Parts: sequence; structure tokens; C-alpha cells
Amino acid sequence: MKRFWTEATVAPFGTGWQVLLDGRAVKTQTGSVQIVPSQPLAAAMAAEWAAQGATVDPASLPLRDLADYAIDVIAPGRTAATAQLLGYAETDTLCYRAEPDEPLHARQLALWEPLLSAAEARWDIHFERVSGVIHRPQSAATLARLERVLSAHDDFTLAALTTLSALAASLTIALAALEESADPGQLWNAANLEEDWQIELWGADAEAAERRALRLGAFKAAQRFAELVRT
Repeated sequence: MKRFWTEATVAPFGTGWQVLLDGRAVKTQTGSVQIVPSQPLAAAMAAEWAAQGATVDPASLPLRDLADYAIDVIAPGRTAATAQLLGYAETDTLCYRAEPDEPLHARQLALWEPLLSAAEARWDIHFERVSGVIHRPQSAATLARLERVLSAHDDFTLAALTTLSALAASLTIALAALEESADPGQLWNAANLEEDWQIELWGADAEAAERRALRLGAFKAAQRFAELVRT
């Protein structure tokens, strides 16, 4: 798609904000009215549009995509979205460790255990840890508490959590990314601990490194989106 506008601005709309391209309101990709909850988020989305060249690059509009997902998918299907997120708690990467006598296990303890322990303390829950890959279900009480945690978030934050959880294969890491003091690089390293371990053993692959960089960019964009939602 070629660029068809000159100026990208924002304007209040009801209790939210919208992006205007030469005064015309942007809609979601399915044609819905695109209203976001904060002025900083709208301004950042407008900046994405303003930065486009003569041809629009859809990959450079991650905030737009997350807003559309919140409006078009999360809002009409919060129950399904919450169930999807709870699936990442059921199989959370941080809960599946190497055998205790393996060197990898010590690194998993060092990087993963503080994140799990912090989540347990924050929400008064308990995660089952597993050595190996055999699935062990999380308790009904833990999942019920996490469901209440997720239900307290708005549609836009749930959209960010969906991306964060999918990229990290961990609801724990996704929720940690919402904290004001969260370090995206540190969380990303925790999510990719096993991949990094393999790289140390066998060396890096250029194509894999490129894919990882793209995923890290998406992770940071989702974290920034969540931060802008609550600003």
C-alpha cells in the first residue's frame, strides 16, 4: 500500500483516543472504530504512521496491530483469550527443568527460580516444578487465581500478554514484563535460556539469530504497548 496521507495526529474520542491521518480516523483491519485508552499510546501509534515512507511497511506497525487485536479479537472473546493465556501457565517454560545432576539445571535455577518465586509470592500461588518433559498439571487453585489476575486486566493489556506469553512460552515471564521495573532484555534471556545453552555447546546459526532478533523486537514492542496503555 502506498502512503496516502501527509500528517498523522491524535484526537480524543469519548473516553479514549484515536489516530487521524490527514484528519480521517484510522480503523482496525476489520473496519472497526480504532479507539485506544491512552493519549501516549495513540501518539506512539501516530508516530508509527508518520515514520512510513512512500510505501507502507506493515511490519513496522506493531502497536497498530496490537491495538487492532485488542479491539477485534480480545474484546469480543475475552473468555477464549483468558483460556489461551492460562494454557501458558499450564505448560510454563520456567517449570520444566533439566535433571538435577545436569549442568543446565543449575542455570535454570539461577535464572528461573527468582521469577517463579516472585510470582508465587505476589499472587499467593504455587507452581509445580518438573524435571524432564513429562507434563505435570498445575493446581486448580493456582489456575483459578491466575484467571482472576488476568480478568482484572483490560483488553489492550490482554493483547500484549498474548504476544508476550507466546514469544516467551511463559505466562510468568509475560506478567513480569508488565512490572514497571521490568528489564525486557533480562526477561528475554530467561525465556531463551535453553536456546542460549545450545548455542554455547554447538555454536550460533545466522538465520536463527535473525529470527531471534525479530522475536525480541516483537517482545519489546508488546511490553512497550502495555506500558503505554497504562500511562
